[in-house]
This record gives sequence, structure tokens and C-alpha cells, in this order.
Amino acid sequence: MPKRVPSMPETLLWAPQAWVGGRWASQVLLQAGTDGCWTRVEPGVDMPPEGAQVLAGAVMPPLVDAHSHAFQRAFAGLAERRDSVSDDFWSWRDRMYGVALRITPAQLRAVAAHLYTELLAGGYTQVCEFHYLQHQPDGQPYADRAELMWALADAADEAGIGLTLLPALYERAGFAQPVLRPDQRRFFTSADDVLALQRAVRGAGRPLLDAGCAVHSLRAAWPASLARLASRSDGPLHIHVAEQQAEVRDCLAATGCRPIEWLLRHAAPDARWQLVHATHSMPSEVEGVAGCGAGVVLCPGTEANLGDGLPDLQGWLAHDVPLALGSDSQVTRSWPEELRWLDYAQRLLLQQRNVSARPGHEPSTASRLFQRVQAGGAAAAGFARWGLVDGARADLLVLDDDDDGLAGLPPSHRLDGVVFAAPARPFARVMVAGRWVALSDAGRRARHRAAMQALWASEA
Repeated sequence: MPKRVPSMPETLLWAPQAWVGGRWASQVLLQAGTDGCWTRVEPGVDMPPEGAQVLAGAVMPPLVDAHSHAFQRAFAGLAERRDSVSDDFWSWRDRMYGVALRITPAQLRAVAAHLYTELLAGGYTQVCEFHYLQHQPDGQPYADRAELMWALADAADEAGIGLTLLPALYERAGFAQPVLRPDQRRFFTSADDVLALQRAVRGAGRPLLDAGCAVHSLRAAWPASLARLASRSDGPLHIHVAEQQAEVRDCLAATGCRPIEWLLRHAAPDARWQLVHATHSMPSEVEGVAGCGAGVVLCPGTEANLGDGLPDLQGWLAHDVPLALGSDSQVTRSWPEELRWLDYAQRLLLQQRNVSARPGHEPSTASRLFQRVQAGGAAAAGFARWGLVDGARADLLVLDDDDDGLAGLPPSHRLDGVVFAAPARPFARVMVAGRWVALSDAGRRARHRAAMQALWASEA
């Protein structure tokens, strides 16, 4: 469980409306205790009590960004030109390694602090950082092997966002490549390295910071190392899986199984596990994931940008598999845009509308998807409770009801408007653990710009 904030004054809020229990409730009193968690969420309080902050707009829970590579924010927008006959995930990856080989700890902190501020403005208050950038540019370890993780932790602390660090097991370049490529030299970790990094983060005692573990992918880890990590780690365990068809073909050739099939047969995944992307699945694999309790993290903006393909969203929904959202490569940095991408892609595929709604039960596409990823994102970050409920961390979003995309909408359709009326920035204020956080910062923006200029000085 992520650590709570140090003792602070109690916070008392009153909102004209709030998203509580899957619906809009009126006249809601919210109280956060000295530990930064909700102690009272009570609809139907006609008048704000003395001392309560009266919020100007409706409030709702934020989401967890369940899959982030912060350093890739420095690459967003720099892979949108095509100079060869083919361009796909693998050519993008080779170009992305350019920034991975150059970025310094100070530059990573600057880029990440700017990104985390953007994610707060995009409605996220917790981010799961899938971290495989470990060593110095020459591949040698830093004196403190957690150097780059501390850069991310410092960035999150500066921005005011919660952070779940996920150091990643990364041992080889592929199923038939027993060592890493030269351009992957900053990535190497063993299972014991990952466990040591997790212990270091948890031992730091920083508020709003926790750690799980990750496996970069089946192709990047030896089966024995994956088993060792899974048996010795606690907390969330994330893995990239079945993102690309080439990955599926390689896994079949090397193991006789598809990637998700291999995990189900050999890794005994459970509710700790988060399968990131899981784009290319079979119905039997969907059933198997549902049976073991693992979750799936979808990254619609990145998956579209990289041409990954479309997940079996209807299968995951029908089998009640926990779902979460991730910003991944940072080409999109708000959850309303991710949810919009998620359903629109299915509409194009099936030539239908409101594909993710459940007529007669959950007619609102936005509501059904939001509630699923709210719960699934909490599990992906290691939270037992999340949202506007007693005992959850006191995080919330205040909507800007005057936003052009929301103004005049009936209150019952407000969440539909947040997702599908495409407001640019629907959130007026954001609270994390009972404290308001800044949604823009000139200093962070300037440091990000300076880091970008240093990284890309040679680009025309």
C-alpha cells in the first residue's frame, strides 16, 4: 500500500454534485483526515457547514495512470515522419533508443516533473512508472543503482502526484538473443536487481511513493528469472505482453505458445499481475486471464500511435477482467482522451456506436468504462480503495462546468460530456491526499524546455 502523507490539518469540502457510487449525487460533504484519506463522504447535506470549502463545480474521482515511461515524454512528436518503405513499432523503438541512450538524471527529472504536472491536469493523481532505464549511458551502473528512480521520485514529489515505481526485469534482447543489444545497454537487470530496487524505494519512507515490480516482456526475461521475481516480490507485478504480432510469432516459434497462453501455463498469474497491452489475444486466453484474476492495462493513444492493433475490448468487458489505462509513450496525457480513443477504435472496427455500453444495465459508455478503469487502475497501483469513499486517499477532480464542452449539459450527462464532448481541459482543480496541487508551473516548463533543447540540439 502506498505510504500516506505526514500528519496534516483536516480538510472539509462541500460540492454541489459529486460522482459517488457510480452516479452523480447532490450536495456532498467530503472530509479528509490528518492522514490524507477520506473519513466522510456524505451526499444530501443541504448546506455547507461552517468552515467547509465550497467548491465551484462538480467533483469526481481521478484515475491512476497504470503504465508510464516518463523518459519517452522527451520523444513525443519526434517519430512522426517516415523515411523508409516500412514504419512500425520496431522502427519506432530503434529511434526511441536514441533518447534512452542520452538522457541524464537531471534531464529525466526535468522531463518527468513536467510530464507529471501534465498528467495531473489530465485527471490522473497516481502514476505507475514502468522503469527499465537503469544505468549510465555507457551501460555501467551508477554508484547508487537507484539513481534514475530517485530522479523520477523527486519529479513526482515536485509535481505532487503519487508514484508507484516498477523496476523492470530486462536480461536479453529476444527469445533467440541471449544478451542485450548495444543500444539496450542501459536496461540490464536481474531478478535480484529488481527486488533490491523495490526494497530501496520502499525503505525510503517517502510519502505518496511505493514500488512494485515489472518484467519488461517474455522476450526480455529468462523464464527462471521471471519465476524467481514472481515468487519473491509483493505488490503489483506488471509485464508488457502480446503488444505486437511479431512478438506473438516469435513467442510461438520459441516456446510453442502465444505470449498470454505461455503466462497462463507457466507463470501462474494472479491478482497481482497486470498484463500491459494484451492487444493480441484469443478467446481462451481472455477466459484464462479472467479465471486467474489478473488485470489488463490498455494504452489506446500509444497503441494507435504505434500501429499495435486493437484489443478484444468486448471480450475483456464481458469476462469482467479488471481494466486500467496508461499513458505509456506520452503521446496522450489525459484519461478522457484515452477513453475516447478506446471506444472510438471499437466503433470503427465494428461500425457501431456506443460499443462499450451495456443496454438495460449500463447505457452510458463513459460511465461503464470509467468505473471499470477506476477500479482496475487502483489495483494496478496497489490500492485496496480508490475514489470518493471512506478510507481511500483524499484525491479528487473539480470539473470546470463553464468549459465549452460541458456548459449547458444536463448533470446526468456530465461524464458523457467529459469523455466525448472533447473539452480541452475539463478539470479546474486537482487534490491529492487532501492537498490542492498546481496544474501548471513556469519553472517546471522552463526546465523541461531546457532539457529538450539539450537532448535535441542536433535536430533540424
